[in-house]
Amino acid sequence: MSLPFYQKYHEHYDRGYLSKDLRSTMSQYQQEKKSSAIYTHGSTAYSHMSSAHHQASEAYGSSAYRQGSQAYSLGSAAYSLGSEVSSKASSAYDYGYNLGLADSTLMIEDYTSKLSPQTKRAKRSLVSGEEKENQPKDYMVPIFSGRQVNVNRITDTEEERMKETAAYVARRNLLATGESITTTKQSMVSSQQEELFEKKSRKVAIREKAERLALRKTLEETEEFHRKLNEDSLLHAPEFVIKPRSHTVWEKQNVRLHCSVSGWPEPRLTWYKNHVPINVHANPGKYIIESRYGMHYLEINACDFEDTAQYRASAMNVKGELSAYASIVVKRYKGEYDETRFHAGASTMPLSFGVTPYGFASKFEIHFDDKFDVSFGREGETMSLGCRVVICPEIKHFQPEVQWLRNGILVSPSKWVQTQWSGDRATLTFSHLNKEDEGLYTLRVRMGEYYEQYSAYVFVRDADAEIAGAPASPLDVVCLDANKDYVIISWKQPAVDGGSPILGYFIDKCEVGTDIWSQCNDTPVQFARFPVTGLIEGRSYIFRVRAVNKTGISIPSRVSEPVAALDPVDRARLKSQPSAPWTGQIIVTEEEPAEGVVPGPPTDLSVTEATRSYVVLSWKPPGQRGHEGIMYFVEKCVADTENWQRVNTEIPVKSPRFALFDLAEGKSYRFRVRCSNSAGVGEPSEATDITVVGDKLDIPKAPGQIIPSRNTDTSVVVTWEESKDAKELVGYYIESSVVGSNQWEPCNNNPVKGSRFICHGLLNGQSYIFRVRAVNAAGLSEYSKDSEAIEVKAAIGGGVSQVVWPELNDKTGGLTDYKGGMHEASRPTFKKAALLDSGDKFNQYTPPSSSDRLDKTAVSKVSERVQDKQAPSPASKKGAAKEKSEIKEVSETVQEDHTPPAEPPKAADQGKSKSDPAAPATLEKGKKKKAIATPSPPYDITCLESFRDSMVLEWKQPDKTGGAEITGYYVNYREVIGGVPGKWKEANIKAVSDQAYKISNLKENMVYQFQVAAVNIAGVGTPSQASASFKCEEWTIAVPGPPHGLKYSEVRKTSLVLQWKHPVHSGRTPVTGFFVDIKETKAKDDQWRGINEKAIANTYLKVQNLKEGVSYVFRVRALNQAGVGKPSDIVGPVVAETRPGTKEIVINVDDDGVISLNFECDQMSPDSKLIWSKDYVPVEDSPRLGIDSKGNKSKATFKDLGIDDLGIYSCDVTDTDGIAASYLIDEEEMKRLLALSQEHKFPTVPLKSELAVEIMEKGEVRFWMQAEKLSGNSKANYIFNDKEIFDGPKYKMRMDRNTGIIEMIMEKLENEDEGTYTFQIQDGKATNQSTLVLIGDVYKNLQKEAEFQRKEWIRKQGPHFAEYLSWEVTGECNVLLKCKVANIKKETHIVWYKDEREITVDEKHDFKDGICTLLITEFSKKDAGFYEVILKDDRGKDKSLLKLVDGAFKDLMTEVCKTIALSATELKIQSTAEGIRLYSFVNYYLDDLKVSWSHNGTAIKYTDRVKSGVTGEQIWLQINEPTPNDKGKYVMELFDGKTTHERKMDLSGQAYDEAFAEFQRLKQAAIAEKNRARVLGGLPDVVTIQEGKALNLTCNLWGDPSPEISWLKNEKPLKSDEHCILKLEAGKTAFFTITAVQTNDSGKYSLVVKNKYGTETSDFTVSVFLPEEEAAKAASETQKQNKKAK
Repeated sequence: MSLPFYQKYHEHYDRGYLSKDLRSTMSQYQQEKKSSAIYTHGSTAYSHMSSAHHQASEAYGSSAYRQGSQAYSLGSAAYSLGSEVSSKASSAYDYGYNLGLADSTLMIEDYTSKLSPQTKRAKRSLVSGEEKENQPKDYMVPIFSGRQVNVNRITDTEEERMKETAAYVARRNLLATGESITTTKQSMVSSQQEELFEKKSRKVAIREKAERLALRKTLEETEEFHRKLNEDSLLHAPEFVIKPRSHTVWEKQNVRLHCSVSGWPEPRLTWYKNHVPINVHANPGKYIIESRYGMHYLEINACDFEDTAQYRASAMNVKGELSAYASIVVKRYKGEYDETRFHAGASTMPLSFGVTPYGFASKFEIHFDDKFDVSFGREGETMSLGCRVVICPEIKHFQPEVQWLRNGILVSPSKWVQTQWSGDRATLTFSHLNKEDEGLYTLRVRMGEYYEQYSAYVFVRDADAEIAGAPASPLDVVCLDANKDYVIISWKQPAVDGGSPILGYFIDKCEVGTDIWSQCNDTPVQFARFPVTGLIEGRSYIFRVRAVNKTGISIPSRVSEPVAALDPVDRARLKSQPSAPWTGQIIVTEEEPAEGVVPGPPTDLSVTEATRSYVVLSWKPPGQRGHEGIMYFVEKCVADTENWQRVNTEIPVKSPRFALFDLAEGKSYRFRVRCSNSAGVGEPSEATDITVVGDKLDIPKAPGQIIPSRNTDTSVVVTWEESKDAKELVGYYIESSVVGSNQWEPCNNNPVKGSRFICHGLLNGQSYIFRVRAVNAAGLSEYSKDSEAIEVKAAIGGGVSQVVWPELNDKTGGLTDYKGGMHEASRPTFKKAALLDSGDKFNQYTPPSSSDRLDKTAVSKVSERVQDKQAPSPASKKGAAKEKSEIKEVSETVQEDHTPPAEPPKAADQGKSKSDPAAPATLEKGKKKKAIATPSPPYDITCLESFRDSMVLEWKQPDKTGGAEITGYYVNYREVIGGVPGKWKEANIKAVSDQAYKISNLKENMVYQFQVAAVNIAGVGTPSQASASFKCEEWTIAVPGPPHGLKYSEVRKTSLVLQWKHPVHSGRTPVTGFFVDIKETKAKDDQWRGINEKAIANTYLKVQNLKEGVSYVFRVRALNQAGVGKPSDIVGPVVAETRPGTKEIVINVDDDGVISLNFECDQMSPDSKLIWSKDYVPVEDSPRLGIDSKGNKSKATFKDLGIDDLGIYSCDVTDTDGIAASYLIDEEEMKRLLALSQEHKFPTVPLKSELAVEIMEKGEVRFWMQAEKLSGNSKANYIFNDKEIFDGPKYKMRMDRNTGIIEMIMEKLENEDEGTYTFQIQDGKATNQSTLVLIGDVYKNLQKEAEFQRKEWIRKQGPHFAEYLSWEVTGECNVLLKCKVANIKKETHIVWYKDEREITVDEKHDFKDGICTLLITEFSKKDAGFYEVILKDDRGKDKSLLKLVDGAFKDLMTEVCKTIALSATELKIQSTAEGIRLYSFVNYYLDDLKVSWSHNGTAIKYTDRVKSGVTGEQIWLQINEPTPNDKGKYVMELFDGKTTHERKMDLSGQAYDEAFAEFQRLKQAAIAEKNRARVLGGLPDVVTIQEGKALNLTCNLWGDPSPEISWLKNEKPLKSDEHCILKLEAGKTAFFTITAVQTNDSGKYSLVVKNKYGTETSDFTVSVFLPEEEAAKAASETQKQNKKAK
């Protein structure tokens, strides 16, 4: 186990083991010396040390070195002195140290005379022997105090470093080893040396000590020199020895942060505030940054509240970067305010400081002047956004909080962007623009609870590409899921591809602190995420991305934020770990590692991301892993197999993440992970589910309908339909093009989300078209269809003329309010309508400023001036009441559109109104005579809301209108005291048009009755009966009041539309919804039922599923947070029926593509009007809808149908019994209408197929398209590269109007034919065209294919190969080369070659089936090579080549091995005399087929007892001398190079017993056969011998035990005698001797050998002949041969 760093380089001493004197002496040396005497002494010591160093250097390796070594050893022995002597010597040296070396001699001599000659016992060391060996000698870490630090080797110059070294080393050795001047006797030193040391002077002792120091320094320098030769062994990353400490201080105090860092090379340290580098020059005097003696300081002077932040010290060298954090909290005194503490313009009060120095500010007005506009920049440029801020009232020293936001996110200062506030101007500066900076910038200025903001868009264009045609740079490079050696990089694709599709992206990395970029991927990746592996743990990296197309590579993107290759747990711990102050002690707790613990399996293994290029795995470390680090091995296997293959065999993974590359796209895999450490490799994790390699994220579909609309003189608003089913959508890119230019320019370079964007920077008066494409990590979608052309100019405003006032509604009155209303002012929508029908003139009224604010209780009253005048008499009131159009009282406030109001008309103008009291007679003259009467009385007067001094009433319209439209109502009231009603009083001077009115200036707790009279052109009708008595008191009901104004329309047999108004009393909280109740008219009250289960927010509802002919009534209840309020008055009864003549709204699209809604009514009265509404809100003078009514017909025409036009459109017929109709336009209907409009506006010829290209049989190129239908007048134009081409030798054009096919045929494609082909069709008014782009690789491939097809056609004119040469493996494991030929005849020859040598084929090909084959039996490596077959006759020749080398041969051998493996029979058992054999037969065996055996799942280790092998076609496993342990399941695995094939056998139970019994039997038989008696040889079959000769025969015998022998002659026993001698020697050799052969010795002889295992007989025949007989026989034979010859 290696030692920690502090044990390798330091010796630690506990203060408890040192004497008091020594401790006091050491404390003196630990204090900082600030007097000049220190530096004087340092110089003197340096001069002595330098001379000694010079002497030692000259004598290096010689006697000086030996003397120095002896002196060193003797001086080291002096450590045996007691602590008392050491302390005294140290004190003496310290005294001399302060006075100078020249004066120190006397002091040391005085101490020498007092030294005791007796040796002291050395203190007992607490360090073990092993630790002593690992510790460097004579080096000690001084024990620092908490505030004072002494550090070596930190000075800047070599001279200061040597001075410091000399002084420090002298003190160190003095304290650590006790090498003071001594007279201690050594038992191993001679008496002369003792005497020499006792009489040694101090000067000599100091010189020797200096020589030793110089010599040691020389050795250290030499060692350091050799160590620097291998500098990599010294390099190590920064490490904080002392971390900065957090502080909490009061305002105006100073604070200092300090830290100490180690590392090699020496790290460079930078201070940050909230991740922004601190610039001392930007704030002179505020910050002081120093580095002295290895300590780094950051001092902050006069802290204020803005200094509350997180500060970071970042140390960096070539080995990496490390940061330490500390926080500073500046506290503010909350006592009495002291104005002197604040300097003008220097202090900015925070938002939390809610009280100004002069009390609470009730209201601030914030205005922006000199505002920044929409800005355009380019990558790499600088830009500044600024705005002057005016705040009223201005409070001295109280500054606002200024914030900059981009797309709603706060902008923090960084190296890319800086913010500045000068007191009245806010500035945002970009030092280097990037596309990431594009967006909507908002300046927000806050004063206490008030704030204002201003926004404008900043566009950043791409920088010029280094190579023309190269794509733009990617953007938003982000590091995700960083780990020890792995990080995922994501980015956004650029909007500009340079004119050709982007092929992919290159990812570059750079280690922080260096400027060396390295490419992470060899081939471009198309997916906008990529895992980068191979990072070095502990180092920080930055990344960038480059796009590439066929032209070149883009400029790099902006670099990512630095990311450290650390475990996420370690990174979180480093960020959250607080920094403790330096205590002057090193305390290390070390846990003994757990040895021999094999890690367990990882958990939660999953596939986090899968693309066609890579698959990312993620898992959790195991719980059982010991204390040492673990690494991981990743394994994969093809689905449905168990053939696991280790992926990272050479480099184990440290992170619980891994990216796998080189996977086959479309294949299915499973994965698992193992852990490993020094103890071994653990068990695998659970395998993942089957993963198919491929992109899981699809490229989004193209956006839908693109709708441009006018905005300003230089901008257009573009809306579109978002892509359907888009996953992980990043945003959209919008492009614009001037009509007819065919040049598209990006409108944004940073993807925008949503479906709406304002395209700025357009040319006024030009016509543009737009298109949109979506983007996600998988790529960019196809472009949407081009939008309609739109001319860039400002939209026509729908503003209201200043002469038209007040409510701009079709009503002449409404609910009014008084100045003391209790509710906050609302902002209703103003509606446009002409108030006067004839020449009424108004005085212009200056509109209020758009920045004016209304008080919460402020109410706008147009009629104030009139009301301020003396109230008219009842007679004058009645006269004025007859006017048809009155200027009403308005209770609403100004809306956001700031419609300018006008003054009320003068009294003189009122007299000239069209509704003059004398007007009825005049009107009757212009119309048909008709009886007009005053209306009947209203009824059902109810109180909607009651206040302390006012009440709101509602009533129902009279049943009879008198034949004219009701123009208003008058309300009277009277007090009821003690049940006695008083006199009626007028509540309103002017008629109100609504069926509700608020009566003000009532008495609290007084009871009132009310009556209402209606008025029309005939006059004021009869007042209603007195209402019920109502008490005027403040309602405290929490729930809302009842809705009012219920009415029904669009009555059909199964449905109707019900409408109502919000309740006047909303309760304690606003109304959130409504419930509608229904019941049949005749049903009881307990049979009310709700129509809607959930509350609806609209004030209308279409009631469905009514029963035809049934009468219904309805009511509505309002809902707020407190609950459901009382129901409204009942509306109805109404019968569900479709009245005769009822008509619906008809949608129409004319030939010009104009979309309109049309309604016609045949049941109108003379005074009826057709009123259009959207979502049941009347639509008048809408900029999006034009209305044209003539007679009983009305048309509502859409000016530009879009998303804003979705809703329910209805047309109501006034002065009728609820005649109305409606039409719903939703998104689907809008799409249908827009498509129909486009088709009518721009009719097209429908196409069955777009322009396509195909290669014909002879290599001709055919361009063709097909229309669905063509008339006889249709014609086509053919365009190539914007130039029309015509029929001729090169182009053959044809148009078939019957089938609609238009085609053009080219015989051959030349290089100049590359370009764009367009077919244009015109059939009457309808047109269409289709374009095909053939450039680049597409054209080259097409050209090659056409050339190939032409050559193929020429080739096929003679004998040729229909199918080229290929191979297959037969069932007999032979290789069959085959090809298919065509167009052959009898004279056609076929020749086979191998490696350019002709192969002789035994059989002649008959070509009957067109198949030619070549059979190769017993295929092996020798058959590898190039096979070629040539087919030829007089018409030509063709050849086919098959390469069976390298990979192709390997694939063939794999297939052969696979066939062999599949031919293997099932395992069988064979018992032998040696044991049991398992075997299988194959058709043919090759060495490439790998055979392995396993027993019970464990691979068999082959020994002398268990062997395997192959004999011929038999693959066997021999188990000699089997035992019960050999029982079990045996598997024979045949590996063909890709797949493992298995044959299994269960050798147990009866199978084993029978095999074992047979083995025992055969074994015994073999023993018997081996040991039985037998004749090994020596006896001939026949012996022919001459009479008288001696016959000697010898034979060898075998048998155990030795056999018994006997001899037979002619089947009779033969005994030995003198004539026939029979002998047996040693039981192994038999002798047969006949001394003199006689004729009677002829015969058959037998040797019989016998023992207990068997008997064997060996026979031989002896033939004895006479010499004369032999000669006669020879003569006879000669005569016979001579006769035959004749």
